[in-house]
Amino acid sequence: MPETYTAPKRPQIVTTLPGPRAKALIEKDEKYISPSYTRGYPLTIERGEGAMVMDLDGNWFLDFCAGIAVCATGHCHPKVVKAVEEQAQKFLHMSGTDFYYENMAALAETLDRVSAGSSPKKVFLCNSGTEAIEGALKLARYHTRRHGVISFYRSFHGRTYGSMSVSASKIPHRARMAPTLPGVFNAHYPYPYRPFFGQTTPEAEAEACLEFIKTHLFKHVVCPSEVAAIILEPVQGEGGYVVPPANWLPGLRKLCDEHGILLILDEVQSGIGRTGKMWAADHFNVEPDILCSAKGLASGLPLGAIIAKADVMTWPPGAHATTFGGNPVSCAAALATLELIENSLMKNADVQGQLLMHKLQGLVDRYDCLGEVRGLGLMVGLEVIESKASRNKAHDLRDQIVDACFEKGLLLLGCGDNTIRFSPSLIIDSQDVETAVSILEEVL
Repeated sequence: MPETYTAPKRPQIVTTLPGPRAKALIEKDEKYISPSYTRGYPLTIERGEGAMVMDLDGNWFLDFCAGIAVCATGHCHPKVVKAVEEQAQKFLHMSGTDFYYENMAALAETLDRVSAGSSPKKVFLCNSGTEAIEGALKLARYHTRRHGVISFYRSFHGRTYGSMSVSASKIPHRARMAPTLPGVFNAHYPYPYRPFFGQTTPEAEAEACLEFIKTHLFKHVVCPSEVAAIILEPVQGEGGYVVPPANWLPGLRKLCDEHGILLILDEVQSGIGRTGKMWAADHFNVEPDILCSAKGLASGLPLGAIIAKADVMTWPPGAHATTFGGNPVSCAAALATLELIENSLMKNADVQGQLLMHKLQGLVDRYDCLGEVRGLGLMVGLEVIESKASRNKAHDLRDQIVDACFEKGLLLLGCGDNTIRFSPSLIIDSQDVETAVSILEEVL
């Protein structure tokens, strides 16, 4: 982390958790804030530096969730803060929908340069991941003049109506929200540790999932000539940090090309260097027609992006717009973020991710309640089970482990039914990895 940070390198817990100031804030929050938020352990934030955060009572935590994979450059990276301050002194907002400003165009140019594949791109800037998904769905339908969308079980794309409709993660996301967007059809995403079709190799399971689309959906449910897009996460996030077999994305790309279907990749969580490459798609040498980004794009400021092939993003003025999307302060943060990612942090994510996977594999080898570690870069999942013999999901045990790590100063989050996600800032070093794994082992 930058030398200007003064936070401790290891957790320091000085009160019971939650402390008195934290308790007061939680009581106020419960009185005034919507109950729809999914709060877990009682963490309150006073400030953050690098990979460390301090709560209201002076307790320091090692943050291995980074605001759900958002703070890519760490908390308050000096270069990002400087970029934000300089832009805030110029102007805060002017609406890129109606007017022009330099850093909005500069960011779009940069995203074109670093985008997956070699095709020229155009960019639409918005405020969040779910907004990017909504716009991508509109663009796909507009461009193809088709209505159908294929998405996947366990996928999560957001909570607004379009993104919710193409998600199939958890019932609370959809309960009492019907009717959802029409024309959405679900298929199976290969999950090598839990193969739905029972294949004995990951590649064979991926082929079976592709075959389901060809022989079931396309023969019994929807004509491929009516499908506008196939949308998926190149690495499933909320679904359990599931890394697909190497033949999965290329197989989908081929299927889309055969039927004139657009391939939309949701890189909201997996993009911006998190997997050790700029985009998870780069691991599979696949170029999407539309890519959605957000989360780490601006190191914590609200910003999303739809990055589409130029010959796909052909909608006319007024077809899609936004008041706040591409906010100049967020654009400044994003430009600083991307410079840091390209210069060193993407490589660091690869190096530290390999170390983290190696250390966690050691725990998997020693503990019967850990089934598998999987991931790319610093997008790593650890599956918690009842036993290796049964492979039964251990949801409650997973939650107990996460809560106990919080008590010892390590911030983690769950994903899927029974997986612990590791999504730290890309600035972490080997000492941070050692600290996190040692706390986890102490809890186990």
